[in-house]
Amino acid sequence: MPDVTATENITTARPKLRNGVSAAAPANAAKIGVSGKGFTIVSGIVLTVFAIIWLIPSLFALKTSLSDNGVAALGANKILSDWNPTLHSYASLFGAGDIWNWYLASAITSVVTAVLTVLFASMAAFALSRLVFRGRNIAFLLIILGIMIPTQVLIIPIFQELNAVGLLNTYWSVIFPQVPAVIAVFIFKQFFDGIPRELEEAARIDGAGLWKVYWSVILPLSRPVIAAVTILTFVGVWNNLLLPLFVLSNPDLMTIPVGLATVQGSFGQRYADIQAGAILAALPLIILYLIFQRQIVEGVTGSGLKG
Repeated sequence: MPDVTATENITTARPKLRNGVSAAAPANAAKIGVSGKGFTIVSGIVLTVFAIIWLIPSLFALKTSLSDNGVAALGANKILSDWNPTLHSYASLFGAGDIWNWYLASAITSVVTAVLTVLFASMAAFALSRLVFRGRNIAFLLIILGIMIPTQVLIIPIFQELNAVGLLNTYWSVIFPQVPAVIAVFIFKQFFDGIPRELEEAARIDGAGLWKVYWSVILPLSRPVIAAVTILTFVGVWNNLLLPLFVLSNPDLMTIPVGLATVQGSFGQRYADIQAGAILAALPLIILYLIFQRQIVEGVTGSGLKG
């Protein structure tokens, strides 16, 4: 009988415990929901503020490019108070400048550099991620240390090497020095490390060699990071001023940044023309990002940079 009583006490106590837990769970969930909504609101406010801070200079540059050079020379207050937009600066650039040649040169160098960077960086990352060889960690460490070397320090040696092989004043003088991108190798390696090795082992069992595994297994699974590296490399090469400024002197081969630098030097205080050139230079990049923004975000977030 004592055992039966104890059992009844236990069985009657269990529903109370369950009821207590079930009553506390909605309260905790409600607290989490409230805190989550508060975080969402604060995040939205912060993002809105940063978006406005970013947009103000861009909108001011657009407003300046649509103003007359005489108005733009009078300062910001006059630019903002003037509401007589004109496309004279854009017409001047398209009519008198070599902007179409600059667009072509920038497109050729950016596309070729992006393709070669993706190819060689992914191959190097595949070796560092999948192959086992002596000194692999040291090689990866040396590659990462390359990020710490400023590009400006290498300009003179690059110029001398290109001059020695006769590549100055060619598209290759802009392309070759920018193909070895350390950050691209790092991003690819981090992404490859996250791909399950079982897929590679299954391909090897089916008789696939290293090249087949790289080309048919790893690369198809790496489309997001390939898109991200391609776009980021394209943007970096398109905006590069220092290297083309040193290695190019032929006006027909000048890229957009170099061409705009010459325009600024010839236009002097014609701020409207300068801002119009800057808008035209940035326009292809803005369109490119709007089209591929999802691939860029997926590639960077999936590359393992989050740790």
